[in-house]
Amino acid sequence: MTTTDTTFAQQAIAVLFQHRMATLAQLGQLLSPERSLEWPRKKMNQLRAQGLADLVKAPPGGAGVWHLTDYGRQVAADWPELRGRTCPPVAADPLAVRLRAAHTLTVLRAHLAFLAEARTRGDEYGVLDWIPEVLHKVTDHHQDAVIADALLRYTANTPEGRVQYRAFVEVDRATMSSERLAAKLIAYARFLDYTPVPPGRRSAAQNQSTMPMWQRFYPKYPRVLFVITNCGEQGLRHRIEDLKSMAGAHPLAAHLVRKVPVGVARLEDLEAYGPGAAVWTALDGRSQPCGWTEL
Repeated sequence: MTTTDTTFAQQAIAVLFQHRMATLAQLGQLLSPERSLEWPRKKMNQLRAQGLADLVKAPPGGAGVWHLTDYGRQVAADWPELRGRTCPPVAADPLAVRLRAAHTLTVLRAHLAFLAEARTRGDEYGVLDWIPEVLHKVTDHHQDAVIADALLRYTANTPEGRVQYRAFVEVDRATMSSERLAAKLIAYARFLDYTPVPPGRRSAAQNQSTMPMWQRFYPKYPRVLFVITNCGEQGLRHRIEDLKSMAGAHPLAAHLVRKVPVGVARLEDLEAYGPGAAVWTALDGRSQPCGWTEL
């Protein structure tokens, strides 16, 4: 096996461990965008022959979905770049895969939009800089948490120097009500303000010296990006209106958008024009669309 073969194999295993599943076309965009699909197909079939990865056909007529086998997950579990991450097994049942894959592969499409733009601009953003399903508690009760579809870590190279960005990403396929989507603003606002009470202290009033929970993970609270797909112009407009309404009417949500950049955009616009284009609607009251770093 050549160095190129080994590199692709390692990267493919890492990508499937972190993102759980991907189509061949997505793996090609992630790992070998300059090549035709025949090359990644050959390499993935080699991983399949070695028992590291497998392909599930997702009916009806869907593209095959690649995922790691139990052996592949064991191989990757202790890699330094994946430490602290988990990779649940993918069900062998094609129907179960199709139901799960619909959301997972859509979230991966958003990642690919940021990755394509970063490559064009020469920014620092790799295939593992998009971390799916990041959970943070919002109260002292473990079951009360906010789960972002992804956490994005992006470093832009600008004339003024390197600028680091982090963002919680919510990908909405219009499968939930617009009101439920807007309510996620409250969850992110609760995480912004959540300061855990150490054992032995009975109230937050005794807890003034403890830092907010988010500062244990981030130097600055990540911006919040809502990416919407699977709805027409009217559906998109209604979702944006409901997010704006929540940001204006609910005191926690209003506090969030005053303190944190929050924006919403259509996934197809990110794919067509790039996340840096003026395709984002900010929830802070401004009227003009902007790029995601300008929110």
